[in-house]
Amino acid sequence: MTSEISIRPLSPADYAQWRPLWDGYNAFYGREGSTALPEAITQKTWERLFDLGEPVHALIAVEGSAVVGLVHYLFHRSTTRLNDVCYLQDLFTSPNHRGRGAGKKLIEAVYFAAKTAGSTRVYWHTYADNATGRALYDKMTRYSGVITYTHDTE
Repeated sequence: MTSEISIRPLSPADYAQWRPLWDGYNAFYGREGSTALPEAITQKTWERLFDLGEPVHALIAVEGSAVVGLVHYLFHRSTTRLNDVCYLQDLFTSPNHRGRGAGKKLIEAVYFAAKTAGSTRVYWHTYADNATGRALYDKMTRYSGVITYTHDTE
């Protein structure tokens, strides 16, 4: 019998369980092996998640004592809204917990955090061929049809 999945804020004591999820998330987006994020970025991300001066936040999905999912989100200004918007930047659940509600609960928790903060929109990006993720996302919101372009300046 499985226990209920709950959502709570990330704590510094969660690092050992957060890290494999973070690495799995990055691997999904092609950042592993020779293309892995530099360790300095991972360490700075971890620090920012606990810095009250930073606009980035983290929640985790927990089943029993196991961390089974993560979400990172941040608030920022928008030129089309009076209030900040919320960018759901990273969402990942362990492969053996997919389809069991962790991702949905994490998104709903971000919706709640955004509303509580006065943010008027939550948005995120994913690969067009992320069929598993999109099956959930299509139930949670509407696909806007937006195409994202990126240019690295480094």
